[in-house]
Amino acid sequence: MMAAIGKKIPHDSALGHVTGEALYIDDIPFGKNELVVDFVGSPCAHGKIKSIDFEKAKQIEGIVGIYTHQDIPGHNLFGPIIVDEYFLAEELCEYLGQPIVIIAAKNWKAVKQAKQLVNIQIEAYEPVFSIEQACKKNQYLGETRQIKRGNVQNAFKKSECVLEDTFYSNGQDHFYLESQAAIAYPGETNELTIISSTQNPTETQQVVAELLDIGQHEVVSICKRMGGAFGGKETQAAIPAMMAALAAYHTKCPARVVYTKDDDMKITGKRHPYQTHYKAAFTREGQITGLRVDFYSNGGAFADLSTAIMERSMLHAENAYYIPHIEINGTVCKTNFPPNTAFRGFGGPQSMAVIENIIEEISIYLKKDAYDIRTLNCYGVKKNNVTPYGQIVKNTILPEIFEELSQTADYKQRYAAVKHFNQQKSTKLKGIAMTPIKFGISFTTKFLNQGNALVNIYKDGTVQVSTGGTEMGQGLNTKIRQIVADEFGIDHNHVKLMPTSTEKNNNTSPTAASAGTDLNGLAAMDACQKIRAGLIGLASRHFASVNEGLAPAPECIRLEGGYVFDERLPHKKLKFSELIMAAYQERISLGARGFYTTPGVDFNRETGKGNPFFYYTTGCCVAEVLIERLTGNLTIERIDLLMDIGESINPGIDRGQIEGGLIQGIGWLTNEELRYQDNGALLSYSPTTYKIPNIQDLPKIFHVNTIKNPHHTINVRRSKAVGEPPFMLSLSVWAAVKNALSYVADNQIPKLRIPATSEEILRRITQYTSKAQTDLESAESEISLLSSLTNTEKTRVLPV
Repeated sequence: MMAAIGKKIPHDSALGHVTGEALYIDDIPFGKNELVVDFVGSPCAHGKIKSIDFEKAKQIEGIVGIYTHQDIPGHNLFGPIIVDEYFLAEELCEYLGQPIVIIAAKNWKAVKQAKQLVNIQIEAYEPVFSIEQACKKNQYLGETRQIKRGNVQNAFKKSECVLEDTFYSNGQDHFYLESQAAIAYPGETNELTIISSTQNPTETQQVVAELLDIGQHEVVSICKRMGGAFGGKETQAAIPAMMAALAAYHTKCPARVVYTKDDDMKITGKRHPYQTHYKAAFTREGQITGLRVDFYSNGGAFADLSTAIMERSMLHAENAYYIPHIEINGTVCKTNFPPNTAFRGFGGPQSMAVIENIIEEISIYLKKDAYDIRTLNCYGVKKNNVTPYGQIVKNTILPEIFEELSQTADYKQRYAAVKHFNQQKSTKLKGIAMTPIKFGISFTTKFLNQGNALVNIYKDGTVQVSTGGTEMGQGLNTKIRQIVADEFGIDHNHVKLMPTSTEKNNNTSPTAASAGTDLNGLAAMDACQKIRAGLIGLASRHFASVNEGLAPAPECIRLEGGYVFDERLPHKKLKFSELIMAAYQERISLGARGFYTTPGVDFNRETGKGNPFFYYTTGCCVAEVLIERLTGNLTIERIDLLMDIGESINPGIDRGQIEGGLIQGIGWLTNEELRYQDNGALLSYSPTTYKIPNIQDLPKIFHVNTIKNPHHTINVRRSKAVGEPPFMLSLSVWAAVKNALSYVADNQIPKLRIPATSEEILRRITQYTSKAQTDLESAESEISLLSSLTNTEKTRVLPV
């Protein structure tokens, strides 16, 4: 029955991707009378709207409709947690490019001309762009939250050593290949079908219904696939869908919105920039005894998912380390950028970067190998295994992962070699680091941990499956095909995943939090098992009827290899399709709805205590880097990675997720830099100015391995989530850069921001080598002076 699980079955759209046959929204042929829709946004980052004049724009041939907030029949405000975001600005503009006017036309040429003729007068206000500015003006989104354990102030008082500083990490653009896009098709009366590139069809259904003041039962939201998302289409797909819906509502024509790449990058939210103040207490052996971190994130103009993202940051502040006394505070700042949003890791990368930076700084301060500091503080198996929020880290093999990877990657020998290399006079520097992850799997909001699925078997024995999960290239559909195929003992090619639709799967959670396969795969299994019960009962009666003296025994029925048989008579088999036809003729249900809720998750936000996660995905990564001292150019020489991902449903897809997540993380940490003008306009809004990793950024040696964990017995087929955790293993690369800089910092602790671009690295090298050069020149001057003095004079100059 386990024919498909564990096999490297190709992604279900792989062939379509390379041939171009896989349809994305803008590939859908235009329908009769279909309109194209675009918007005119705010010309400044913060201001009061004085007037809007689009009379000249309306005269352009091909313009069908121009709309403002006054044309919205329902709600203009929306938001997934805090309802504070305006779909179309009313009185105030709160970020550059915020939609104010919607234009619907027969062709893109007319839209382009009309946009130039819309005249919006704004009384500009002083914008706020930085976390520092927001704090000075007390501009926040939501309340400051806290998680704490023990007495951190007492830990500081008793500590042998204390480090205190501020850490900065910048944002990151999602850079998905398919821009935000949606098509709205009006139907009879108030019916509306939205085809959207979204991770969250249910939210699209809800915001469109509220916008148009109609029931959710009038709206069907569909997503077949996305050309990438990475969190950027969890909530931010709502605005283009609302644009298309508003135009379709007023014109009764299909309406299409497709952002240009430039507009997409300019007006959509990014990964949150963070500024974190930290203070760490530790012993001379490197044991961390106390930690206080104050996270401040740049949330942008509206709340979006920022408060939930901050919560996950706080829940991962200690990463893989047991810290007895800890205080974690989290505050989201309101600024005049587009509202920042979900991104792979969902706040985890920003907080894990802080603790890994602290570990590196402790190691430099104590002149010890950071590996020893990490293993000393690592969560234990039977003790030191409780998180700051009170959850026990169960079934962990983190210490084993550290040890095994250290051996297979030759870490200690390479660490010594790096040290020796940097002691030689050279134009190059080397660095090495091993960093771990402990990433919690589940939505931290309890009610989101549910999924449903619809499974239908047809008379020829083939199967259609519908779930609330959305496919964005991560292989969710392929894994669910394998799960369903194994439940029925048939070939995976006989199972087809249907487009995600709110008509078939209602009230679904977004495909996020690395929980897509967990929730939807287990819901599909539940549906399959309901159908199997009827099929097995029928099969047991059939084999008993054709074999005298054989009593029906459902427990002896097996579905394997496309056949059904009683294990007591393994030579007598029915084809699966024959059993299905017999079931149909016996009026046995061949369709079922499955439902799943994640057990044991419950987190109290008021107390900061509970079990927000079902389990943890863990791993370690060793990175070795080479830096050109004169340019700051960074080369990743080698990466060795080891992860506990349970029993893989599809090793090929899981490896792709591990490698892809790691490399995307390397982009955030080293290459991808968001640059803005003084007025808040994004400068790096295209591939020419925003550098995502390419093939040349891959390490010369790249080892990816998984480790068996016999203690992990829960979840779908004993698998673990793998979408987000690998992203944070990229912190090993950043830590290796910091390690390299420590060799030129002249006994100082080098500072390093995220991203560690070549410019940032060169700036730090120059900062520390300039000081060293000044000291050297001073010493050389003294030596020169001494050489010109008599022996008696030298005695007076030399220190006693």
